[in-house]
Amino acid sequence: MSARLMILNGPNLNLLGTREPHIYGTTTLAAIEARCRDTAALLGASLAFHQSNHEGVLIDHIHAARESADAIIINPAGFSFTSISLIDALKIFGGPIIELHISNIHARDELHRHSITSGAATAVICGLGPYGYVAAMLAAVQRLGALPAALPAPLREPVAS
Repeated sequence: MSARLMILNGPNLNLLGTREPHIYGTTTLAAIEARCRDTAALLGASLAFHQSNHEGVLIDHIHAARESADAIIINPAGFSFTSISLIDALKIFGGPIIELHISNIHARDELHRHSITSGAATAVICGLGPYGYVAAMLAAVQRLGALPAALPAPLREPVAS
């Protein structure tokens, strides 16, 4: 099975690399997308990668994902703290949803500490910087049971509990 991944990026993430580099680093969204495309190729997955500053556009992508994606990875950015509409759209999607934040939102100011969209997510990754996208892709493909057999066993097999 080849996993179909959709990565969605919310408002102001188009300015990564120059926006608050002390919080988000200097890696651009274009560089993150390139790394994600390389990771998708390694995983044998297809990838749709989008960014929008508009809530309705992101909701339209989530609706479309119901037919075109097996998993969603979303960095809702500022909508994490405000968007009931985004939560409602995510709840309609049937596959894994990995919420992603470049910074550790739990160590941020009070305004940026509590993501309301996390309640609609299967898992949340935060604080790993741009590498969080790679971690999210691995997690999504693992959740789908679609990790390639060619990957080393420590990346494919769950840790025994």
